[in-house]
Amino acid sequence: MNKFLLGGAVSALALAATVAHADQARTPPASPPATTATPKPTYGSFGFDTKGMDKSVKPGDDFYDHANGTWAKNTPIPADKSNYGAFNALDDLSRARTRGILEAAQSDPNSKIGNAYASYMDAATVEAKGLTPILPWLAEVKGVTDLPGYTRVAAKAARAGVRGPFRFYVGQDDKEPETYILSMMQGGLGLPDRDYYLDQGEKMAAIRTAYVAHLEKMLTLAGESDARARAAALMAFETEIAKVHWTQIDSRDADKTYNRMTLAELQKAAPGFDFAAFYAANGLTPASLLVAQPSAVTGEAALIARTPVAVLKDALLLSSLHAYADYLPDSIANADFAFYGTTLSGTPEREERWKRGATFLKESLGEEVGKVYVAKYFPPETKAAMDGLVKNVLAAMGRRIDGLPWMSDTAKARAHKKLAAFTPKIGYPDKWRDYAGLEIRRDDLLGNAMRSNAFEFDYNIGKLGKPIYRWEWGMTPMEINAYANFGMVEIVFPAAILQPPFFDPHADPAVNYGGIGAVIGHELSHHFDDQGAKYDETGKLNQWWTDQDVANFKGLTDRLVKQYDAYEPFPGAHVKGAFTLGENIGDLGGLAVALDAYHASLGGKPAPVIDGTTGDQRFFLGWAQVWRRNYREANLRQRLVTDPHAPSQYRTDIVRNFDAWYDAFKPTPGGKIMLSPKDRVKIW
Repeated sequence: MNKFLLGGAVSALALAATVAHADQARTPPASPPATTATPKPTYGSFGFDTKGMDKSVKPGDDFYDHANGTWAKNTPIPADKSNYGAFNALDDLSRARTRGILEAAQSDPNSKIGNAYASYMDAATVEAKGLTPILPWLAEVKGVTDLPGYTRVAAKAARAGVRGPFRFYVGQDDKEPETYILSMMQGGLGLPDRDYYLDQGEKMAAIRTAYVAHLEKMLTLAGESDARARAAALMAFETEIAKVHWTQIDSRDADKTYNRMTLAELQKAAPGFDFAAFYAANGLTPASLLVAQPSAVTGEAALIARTPVAVLKDALLLSSLHAYADYLPDSIANADFAFYGTTLSGTPEREERWKRGATFLKESLGEEVGKVYVAKYFPPETKAAMDGLVKNVLAAMGRRIDGLPWMSDTAKARAHKKLAAFTPKIGYPDKWRDYAGLEIRRDDLLGNAMRSNAFEFDYNIGKLGKPIYRWEWGMTPMEINAYANFGMVEIVFPAAILQPPFFDPHADPAVNYGGIGAVIGHELSHHFDDQGAKYDETGKLNQWWTDQDVANFKGLTDRLVKQYDAYEPFPGAHVKGAFTLGENIGDLGGLAVALDAYHASLGGKPAPVIDGTTGDQRFFLGWAQVWRRNYREANLRQRLVTDPHAPSQYRTDIVRNFDAWYDAFKPTPGGKIMLSPKDRVKIW
């Protein structure tokens, strides 16, 4: 899937102000004031929270701490979060607003979103039912007696949203972007990544011990016997799967992961598993499909063939309990959270039920909620302002392409064609999803979740053979994120991210260009990062550069990899420059393009000095402000393994590559993050 996000999962993201403050700042007075004053920005006098700075830290030593250090020291991570910063507070605000929408909808017995939210909030009914709602499904899993039976149930699990041996979905064919195709990937792991099984360090060993104990506890809670031995057997099975899995670095390579084959060819390459039966169980008979990690699929198929059916069943049983834990009694949900929330991410407490309910509605009926959210909280003026910013950033990217010393004229011409082909999507879809076929019952939370998963599965699989859904969005309007989609040649910005500190209509333009302008530039630059640049102006995976362009580009990106490899948040635990390369190129290119767009917006006039700060200083401070984030250690360690984004401090400090930053802040020579001009990386 060629979709790349701004900041990773929303639940793992993060802002300086409280939700109450942010909402209050946008609540109009009950009656108009006698005189009209110029509206003030949400943060500070020009859109930046200067009180959050730590000016005792020199910009050249650590720009992140210089801009955010006091905020970082004074801002605790809430007990229900693994980290906290700019994204999270906006997510809290988004969910608080969603809560109001859902609570109002509960009074309407015909409201689908109201009934779904009511089913979630009725904790008493969930507890009273116990495990009864999931027992028929668990009985089906436990009733498997042979490999053909396992194959059929594993296929059914996929439609139910339960993790199985392989993942698959329908998406654009990277080399035929006007066509949908079935794509499949490696799967089967209960821990976040292969490294959790194979890394012999003390931290990972402790997590593995805790994981086996967790599996044992979940089996016991489900009323299963011999839980300890079964947990150990499952761990041994998953460890063997981990050995054949591809690394994160290989799995993000668009060329390596494009492997088209017929079903017969797949069966011949991986004879241990009946793929025809697996797909046929969901009504699929694909003429061809894409296999992202062929050797992993081959290895997993062989493992399945020689693994006892009892172990395969336990894998599905425990995956089912994990997938549906949040819709089951607290005995299950709390145990699941104790491992996945606390052990893996360091989060002490589960979120309040209403917050989880708002998340459930976003995942199950997101665009139905989104229609109301946009009407209430996304004014047309914001969309219009964002349209203008996007046009300015696109124009700046065009100018930067013209000035590239390393790119051939032939490639520059194609780059301009690609730029002209972009579709920006802002705020919300032009065409909303239809949920008429999704049955929601007010007294059946688990059933609602299972039917929602099946509904989404059928919607996705139903794309096969149809024209591309160009109106489709991969996020809801309530999400605090943005993304780039290579096959669609599009950049997408949901409504909820288009507010302070990312975008504030009352802030100084420099801060907005350093915030949402750089976000626009980031997503745009993804289409020209080490993977996005492999896609042409039609969205096709197709090298459109000369060989010399490719060599020149790699020379520059290798330097950025080396720069990020040197970052070491914990002794012996480094950022992986090759894994985070796409996001780092996005940040580097995005910030450069946004700065050019800001300068162009001044129309040849000098930027005003505000409170002693220059325009460029405010621009870079605006960039730093959106990356405020405090992490729990467990969460940050997990991100180093699984998140293609570098930790926020290092994303902020990418300013060290910009001549304009040195000119703006005039850092004292010898600063810790300072680079000599020859060592500063410039790509786009």
